[in-house]
This record gives sequence, C-alpha cells and structure tokens, in this order.
Amino acid sequence: MSAIEILKNLFFIERGYLNANHFVYRSDEPILIDTAYVSDFKETERLITGLGTDLSTVRLIINTHCHCDHIGGNKIIQERSGCDVWLHKIGKHFIDTRDNWATWWKYYDQEADFFTCSKALEDGDTIPVGLHEFRVIHTPGHAADAIALYSRKEKILISSDTLWENDLPVMTMRVEGSRALFSMYDSLERLESLDVRVVFPGHGKPFTRVNEAILTAKGKIKKYMNNKEALGMDLLKKIIVYTVLMHKAVDENDFFRQLMKTYWFKETVDLYFNGEYKAKYHETINGFLQRNILSRSQGKLTTNVKA
Repeated sequence: MSAIEILKNLFFIERGYLNANHFVYRSDEPILIDTAYVSDFKETERLITGLGTDLSTVRLIINTHCHCDHIGGNKIIQERSGCDVWLHKIGKHFIDTRDNWATWWKYYDQEADFFTCSKALEDGDTIPVGLHEFRVIHTPGHAADAIALYSRKEKILISSDTLWENDLPVMTMRVEGSRALFSMYDSLERLESLDVRVVFPGHGKPFTRVNEAILTAKGKIKKYMNNKEALGMDLLKKIIVYTVLMHKAVDENDFFRQLMKTYWFKETVDLYFNGEYKAKYHETINGFLQRNILSRSQGKLTTNVKA
C-alpha cells in the first residue's frame, strides 16, 4: 500500500500483522509515530525514506505504546539522529527502568532494544505533530501505557491497537492483570464518545465505520469475559502466527519444544486449557494448515499472513 497523506505533510503507511503502521510528518525536522519491529527495520527505513525523509534528521518519535512492534526502530533512529522519544508516563517508566516484562518482550520472547525516553505524556495532553495538534487519550487494556491520538479539528483518530476495524488485539491477562478486559472496554467507551470521521489503526487499513468497529470490539470483550477458553484460543492463535512471522520460518520438528521454553505458551495453556500443551499446539497448527494460514515445506512452517 502506498503512503496516504492524511493531513498536510502527515503520511500514513500501512504495514501488516507483525509490524505496526507508521505515521510520518515530512519536514526539515521529521516526526514519526511508531517505528515497527526491529528485525524488519530495513523495510521500515525504505518506506520512510521513500517519502523523502532522512532518518538522521528525525527530531521526534511518538510511540502509542512500548510493545516491540511499535518501538523496534527507536534505538537505531535515535542513535542516528539524537531524536527525542515521547511515551505515556507508564511506558516511560517501563523503558526507564528497563522492564522487559511489562513491555511484553520477555514474556513473549520478542526482539527489542531499549532507548532513551525524553518525555512522559499524560492523558489530555495536547501535542504538536508539525502543524497539526492531537490530544492524548490514555487507552489501557491491551497495553498499560496505550494511547490514542485525536484531532478534534480534523475528526481523525490514530487508534493504535485500542481499536481495529474487525478484531481485538491480543489481551494478555498474565501481564496486564485480571481487569484488562474491563480497562479495554472502558477505553473503547472513551473513544465512542468522540466525533470521528476516520480511524487510522495500529494494524490494518483506515476505516470510517467507527461505531460498528467499536461495537464489534465490545462484543468480543463481552464474549471473552464469559468464555475464558475463547480468550485463550485467540491468544494462542495470534501469538503463534506472530512468532512464525518474527522468525520468518520455524522448524516444525522443533517448534513445540521452542514454544515450551517461553513463558507465554505454558502459562496460557495452564491458565485456559489445564496444561494440555501438545493437544492445544497440534489443534492450533493443524487448524492453521487447513485454513492456509500456515504452510509446510521441507520441514519448515511459514505463514501467509503479511508481516
């Protein structure tokens, strides 16, 4: 997908399931919102420089939260440019204290690098993105430090992972806590109160059917509140695909053993499926193969999901 100019000199770049979407304010002192995953940084650089933006001149990175698919390019860009990085105050605390658990990196065995966060954002702050102003809305649930950015003037919402068009992001109760679903529901209700013309999500295409998307997300939350196994299967499916995407390809004969070495896989199956590790692994993998989400070739598993 080509970059879309959503406001004067502010561009939206769509990525995929693994890498978060980018926003680039093109100027002599560029501003970036989210920098995707570190292992795909070459593609990130290609996309951003394709807009005529030199990464060594970046003045500011704003992150919508500190999960690895949103902050992966931060350290590299900061080392080149000396730029500032702004996060919600909770995310700044995680980065300042080098907390690789609350950021999900260690829990999900993800690749990411710490960086310097220069400013803590608060709910209700108004921040400039070049010529444009956005209000910071704290939207915990998926991530404790999650924020959305709202332009009241233009009726634009940069929703990050709080609102997608047709789905919910992974809900990780073991890190975010037992009230995470309730927090996410409350965050969606905050977004529901806004006058929004178009949403630019953290993953996926822009969309205008805002109320429908919110109703879909709230419906899924209610379902998960009443059916913990459905929540567990959603997590298993999403993180297994995410893991294959991170590694590009995995050895099928060794994949189960590798998953068993992570925190997330064992805890998820213990929490939702009474420790039935092999049964849930094979159920998930076979379902993906049947639906062509995963492919098998020469002992390797790959995914057909866009990174």
